[in-house]
Amino acid sequence: MDNCIFCGIVSGAIPSKKAYEDDTILAFYDLNPQAPVHVLVVPKQHIACADEINESNSGVAAHIFEKIPEIAKSLGLTNGYRIVTNCGDDACQTVKHLHFHLLGGTKMAGEMA
Repeated sequence: MDNCIFCGIVSGAIPSKKAYEDDTILAFYDLNPQAPVHVLVVPKQHIACADEINESNSGVAAHIFEKIPEIAKSLGLTNGYRIVTNCGDDACQTVKHLHFHLLGGTKMAGEMA
């Protein structure tokens, strides 16, 4: 998709520090980490947000959740981790490409808001 920073990262036009990659997804380190470990997991296919997950592309979301435990383990997140996604402006989704924040490496706060 034109002007999508995550599509640029997926294509290799924008550099990133990769944590995991396969044919369907890419996981890379967040440039503004909110935890000691902060990786973004994105589908290579452009899906704007969770609102666009449907019968034809839900396998991509399922694949992400199948791979997250493997990615977390490879990052040393053995005591737990948090997965967050934002959908839409009110949720502060700044990049309109479905992505999941994988956060860990510390005891997370109980409050989310």
